[in-house]
Amino acid sequence: MPKLHRKSDGQPLRDAMQAAGLSITGLADATRRADPKGKGVSSSTVGRLVGRGKTSRDSCDWRTAWVIAEALHERTPAPLQDLFAMPSHLTVTVERSSRDAEEG
Repeated sequence: MPKLHRKSDGQPLRDAMQAAGLSITGLADATRRADPKGKGVSSSTVGRLVGRGKTSRDSCDWRTAWVIAEALHERTPAPLQDLFAMPSHLTVTVERSSRDAEEG
């Protein structure tokens, strides 16, 4: 599964957190409530995705992005696609011809 990349070095995430009145820890707690499994996203992962320093992370898996967006969407009108760049296509869904398979 491809990773989703945060937009503008995490600025939309930081803006949504500010609008929602959530800190990193507060957003992590909100993700546990938004997650149907109750697991949520750890404070350290949230911190890496919203951070700007050496330890910041530019990408995360779909589930992490979805849970963060769900938690923020409860308090702000910030949909997932405003926070994370969507992949243009999944390679697993692109049809391949037998000729492509023979190249190599």
